[in-house]
Amino acid sequence: MYDTEVTVVGAGVVGLAVAARLAASGHKVLVLEKREGFGLETSSRNSQVIHAGINDPPDSLKARLCVEGRSMLYQLCQAHSVGNRRLGKMVVASTEDEVPRLEVMCARGQANGVDDLRLLTRREVAVLEPNVRAVAALLSPSTGVVDAWALMRLFAAQARDRGATLAFHSEVVGLGPAGEGWRVSVLEPEGAFTFQSRTVVNCAGLWSDHIAALAGIDVDQAGYRLHYCKGEFFAFTPRPDTRLDHLVYPTPEVDAAGLGIHTIQDVEGVSRLGPSIEYVDRLDYQVDVSHREAFLQAARRYLPGLEEADLSPDFAGIRPKLAGPGEGFRDFIIRHEADRGLPGLVNLVGIESPGLTASPAIARHVAGLLQELEAR
Repeated sequence: MYDTEVTVVGAGVVGLAVAARLAASGHKVLVLEKREGFGLETSSRNSQVIHAGINDPPDSLKARLCVEGRSMLYQLCQAHSVGNRRLGKMVVASTEDEVPRLEVMCARGQANGVDDLRLLTRREVAVLEPNVRAVAALLSPSTGVVDAWALMRLFAAQARDRGATLAFHSEVVGLGPAGEGWRVSVLEPEGAFTFQSRTVVNCAGLWSDHIAALAGIDVDQAGYRLHYCKGEFFAFTPRPDTRLDHLVYPTPEVDAAGLGIHTIQDVEGVSRLGPSIEYVDRLDYQVDVSHREAFLQAARRYLPGLEEADLSPDFAGIRPKLAGPGEGFRDFIIRHEADRGLPGLVNLVGIESPGLTASPAIARHVAGLLQELEAR
């Protein structure tokens, strides 16, 4: 006997997408979120970019779920009037020695199933973006931006409409096997309580390694230990010589932890630079104004008209990265832990970019894992 069938820990965009998908399949779903509302951490503190699928290695979960999720996300936006803009993305080479990396990115994206990529000459860049200085570029027309808040409101509404319960101020403080299911202990402002759940899906984002540890997993041995990586954003008001029609990215460094300081426009048309990369030991969402010069110099390589006075501190976010400094690529962990003797526990760890883009595809993938579990 169980109090609920599926408990989803975490109400970020992935947790909400999972809850909506599972509730639509007829599951009785409870979502537990320790914050006062949904999406208050990584899901709302990012660039809101809909990625095409050119950044991650072929056959990785990140690449596959990004490409699948991008298509699903645009369809969701159209069907439910979620704000989005298919701006297109231009990855620019500032020097000739960066051009081979663009060619590698293009080949990687094509291997991932991105079929609209195009390499641009200096002249073609100048026609599309007269204010950008580059010797070549990679154009990704299917890259865009989405209103992340509107998307999360949609997933939350779909989950509730299909019978799911969203409980805020509800922190999971205990998690352990109980018979064929799970015993979940929760701390709320009114006190603590414990209930039984058939399955648990860990979508806790920045805290997903902590939830895995509560379940009895040695996160260091399993490779689940997260590293907090801070990214700052500076806003800028475009002038005639800095106005852009596309998202513009530099050619990323090999094995870099991020994609470099790039330009972003949200669905309202607000322009930003970011995010930066800084590994930190704690959650800190302050933007250090002294970093403005570094942002300016990074962006001036391809947008020379920018001036220091154009930039103002905006916001910061924290990525839950599995890869520490200098460690290279790490894929998403989306795993049913039956082989660890923990049947009914599905862990999602290290869901950073392109997690927003991939969210509907991640939800479908998790639903498939639970179907396999039920079939046993």
